[in-house]
Amino acid sequence: MLIAFDSTQQALRAEMLLEYADVEIDICPTPKEITAGCALSIQFSDEELTLVKKIILEQNVEIRGIFQWDGSSYSNV
Repeated sequence: MLIAFDSTQQALRAEMLLEYADVEIDICPTPKEITAGCALSIQFSDEELTLVKKIILEQNVEIRGIFQWDGSSYSNV
């Protein structure tokens, strides 16, 4: 799973919030297939999707979207 952002500020904010909630994340470059205003994305396990969505919504983090890799492309979740 991957979260893409429109701004670096929101990416860093999400990183802080997710780490505080003990969600295992990795910061990575935003894939070229995903058009976003920020070069940073956050990867996380699909088992954490419900918790990640809850944190993003409750904390009003502005995101481009949450995407899943299906083996050949990313699709919006």
